[in-house]
Amino acid sequence: MKLKNIFLIGLFSLLMNISFAQSEVTLGICSKYIQPPFISDGQVYKALITGDEIAEFHVTFYGGTIYRIAIAAGQSEGNVIFSLYDKERHLLFTNKDYKNSTYWDFKFTSTIDCLIEAELDPSARSGSGLIHMLIGFKQQ
Repeated sequence: MKLKNIFLIGLFSLLMNISFAQSEVTLGICSKYIQPPFISDGQVYKALITGDEIAEFHVTFYGGTIYRIAIAAGQSEGNVIFSLYDKERHLLFTNKDYKNSTYWDFKFTSTIDCLIEAELDPSARSGSGLIHMLIGFKQQ
């Protein structure tokens, strides 16, 4: 009985370490795009999705500021499709039109509440994944 518990605890620890390592790689992909002159907003947006699920992130962007969104899942770039909508769900941008670019720079003339939807690219053949997104603003 004790040997079985020790085995299960060891297996759980190993799986957690593997998961943490993959998460760090994904976060590293995003972080390389939020470098000076861009400064992180201090948050790490993340969601675990499977199949055709879509993650949603609600964000307010302030007018006159240049922003950068960087997003990734897994250990490679270009496997996340993200779309930015205004509060009436008008599509403002999708990276699908730009070969699933990992990042996008933009500026609004006035403050706006937005919805960012993110999903795994079906052609990447990844059944599930942890999506990381960072948002930075350009230091002026």
